[in-house]
Amino acid sequence: MRILELPEIQRALVYSEVIARMRDALIANSRGECDTPMPMHLDIQPEGGEAHIKSSYRRGGKYFALKIASTFPGNVARDLPTGNGMTLLCSAETGEPVALLADAGHLTDVRTAAVAAMVAREFERQDEVMGILGTGVQARLQAQMHAQVLDLVRIWIWGRTPQRVAECRRDLQSLLPRTDVFVADSPAEVARQTRLIVTCTASRQPLLSAADVRPGTLISAVGSDSPGKQELDPEILQRAALVLVDSRHQCEKLGELQHAPGEWGRALEIGAFCESGASPHDGVTVCDFTGLGVEDLYIAEYCYERSGT
Repeated sequence: MRILELPEIQRALVYSEVIARMRDALIANSRGECDTPMPMHLDIQPEGGEAHIKSSYRRGGKYFALKIASTFPGNVARDLPTGNGMTLLCSAETGEPVALLADAGHLTDVRTAAVAAMVAREFERQDEVMGILGTGVQARLQAQMHAQVLDLVRIWIWGRTPQRVAECRRDLQSLLPRTDVFVADSPAEVARQTRLIVTCTASRQPLLSAADVRPGTLISAVGSDSPGKQELDPEILQRAALVLVDSRHQCEKLGELQHAPGEWGRALEIGAFCESGASPHDGVTVCDFTGLGVEDLYIAEYCYERSGT
């Protein structure tokens, strides 16, 4: 069994290629080609930590994957990363482990941002301004991934902690030197400034209301990935012209859809939307992301293949 450490994994990643792989993953999942069980969630008390365990196998594929990703908010005080994790890639022929990707949770972060950027590309968005609610690693990656598919001129960010907001702004300005980064006083101000919004927080209360959101806005909600989490007022989903989900089965239990059960019947899986060839529209679109094991499988395969096997 090979062990791939984080530096080798990072060298293997080409963001534009990862975005394309995530499209393939969601299409395969929506077609029913993959066995992707519901995630396992562990609450790690008294640290306030959580661990998510996800897995997937694509019928006819060479591998199956098992991923562990954890979040420990208290690590900020320890001067340690809040996220961690690893992925085990196994042979689908013999069951033998072929690679342990010791990615420290990086692949989870990357594929999450790549899927949101893929949707913006699929909608043929031409936005020059985007807004991000959240100031963690995911905020930085969302900006980088969206810069792969959009010519971003301005980014508006919002966060609860002034110090972390300032650090995030500084990092984004360094990562995207041709893009101006502004700090908003509230989530509502972010919504006033842009029609492309990514929410990537661990909130358990709505950050945006329906009155905040302008017509034509695309909202990618990636923070709600377990019971009780919530970033959007349910009325946003109720008024949306289109509700997209990475998985209907997961989102009704873990995503924004858990707070708007009446919208479950009209929710369309992103993979099916990608295959439909549907045209962009002028209404509000909500994309509810909970993170799928099939995404972990596809990005682990990609890294393993790119690492010189």
